[in-house]
Amino acid sequence: MKITLVTETFPPEINGVAMTLGRLVDGLAKLDQCVTVVAPHRPDRIASKDDAFEFVSMPGCSIPRYPELKFGLPANAKFARLWKDNRPDIIHVATEGPLGWSAISAARKAEIPVVSSFHTNFHSYGQHYGYGFLQNMIFRWLRYCHNRCLRTFVPSEDIRTTLLEKEFENVSILSRGVDSTLFGPHQRDPELRQSWGASPSDPVAIYVGRLASEKNLDLVIKAYDRMRTTLPSLRLVLVGDGPARQYLESARRDIHFAGMQEGVNLAAHYASADCFLFGSTTETFGNVVTEAMASGIPVLAYDYAAPAKFIEHQRNGFLAPFGDSTAFLDAALDLARFHHKWNEMGSSARAVMLPHSWSSIVHGYLQELLTISSIHGNRSF
Repeated sequence: MKITLVTETFPPEINGVAMTLGRLVDGLAKLDQCVTVVAPHRPDRIASKDDAFEFVSMPGCSIPRYPELKFGLPANAKFARLWKDNRPDIIHVATEGPLGWSAISAARKAEIPVVSSFHTNFHSYGQHYGYGFLQNMIFRWLRYCHNRCLRTFVPSEDIRTTLLEKEFENVSILSRGVDSTLFGPHQRDPELRQSWGASPSDPVAIYVGRLASEKNLDLVIKAYDRMRTTLPSLRLVLVGDGPARQYLESARRDIHFAGMQEGVNLAAHYASADCFLFGSTTETFGNVVTEAMASGIPVLAYDYAAPAKFIEHQRNGFLAPFGDSTAFLDAALDLARFHHKWNEMGSSARAVMLPHSWSSIVHGYLQELLTISSIHGNRSF
C-alpha cells in the first residue's frame, strides 16, 4: 500500500521518541508499506540511507514564538504534480496548517482518499500566546478542515466526545503505544542522579516536555514546592526546552534543567526519578505520561486523556479533576505523603503499560487505512 503522510511538524529524526507520527511511519515501514512523508524543509533533518521512507521537502516558515517549528506554505500545484507522477492509495494529513489544507484540497480534487488526525489542541493555546480572541474562529477552521476528510483520528475517548459535540464528523480513536523495552526501571542511573545533586536517598520529581506556558509549568513548580513541605530533600528535574526556560532558570536555581533528551538518555532520566509531575491541560493524549508509567514511576496529572485512561488514583498514580489547580496541589501533597509507596505504585504503573505496544497500534491503524482505501479508492467524495 502506498501511504503519504503530510505534516508541518515531522521530527528531524524518524526515531525521535514520543513522536507519534515518527512511530507510525516507522511501524508502517516495518510492515513493508510504501511510505512517503511530506513536510517543510528543516536544516537539522539529515537524510539517512537507513530511512525506510521517502521524504519530500516543502517550503515553510517558522511559527511565531516557536522558531524551531515550521508551518508549510500552500502547495496545491506541487501536490497535484507530485500525485500525478506518484499517486498514493491514501493520504493522511496530520496538521491543519496551510500545507495540510493544500494537501486535503489536492487529494479531494484528485479523488484520492484522505484522512486526518487531531494531535494538538492548538485552539486552546491562544490564551497563553495572546490570541485567545481567535479561539472560536480557529476551532471552526479545524472543524472545516477535518470534516473534508473521510476520517479524523484522535488519541482518546474524551477528545472524540468533545469533537463530536462540536460537530466534527467521522471521528475514530487511534490510541498511542509506548516502548516498554526502552522505557523501564532497568534504565535507572545512579550517576545521573548524582549529577542532579541527588543522593541515593533523596526523592526526585521530574517533568518531561516543552518548557512553555501552555504546559502549565507554574503549577508543576507550585506542586513541587507543596511536596517539599513534607519531603524537604525533594529535588525537581525539568527535561526539555522552550521559550520559558531562560526565565525559569534565572528564577529557580534550586531546579535542575536537563535540556532536550532522546532515546536511551531520555529513558534514563525518567527511570532515575521517583515520580512524575504533569500539570498540562492542553494535551490530546500525553505520551510523556505513558513513558513515565512504563519507566516505573507514579504520575500526578489531571484526569483526562492518557492519565484518565491509565492512572488509577492512589494505586499507580494520582489524579486531580481537570483544570482544578487547588485539587492538583492537594494531590501533590498526598503524593508526597505516600512516598513510602512510590516503588509499589511505580511497579503497578509499569504493569498497566506493558500490553500497549506500538506494534499493535500500528497494525490497527493500517487495517483501518486499508478498509478506507478499499471503500473509497475508486469513487469521488
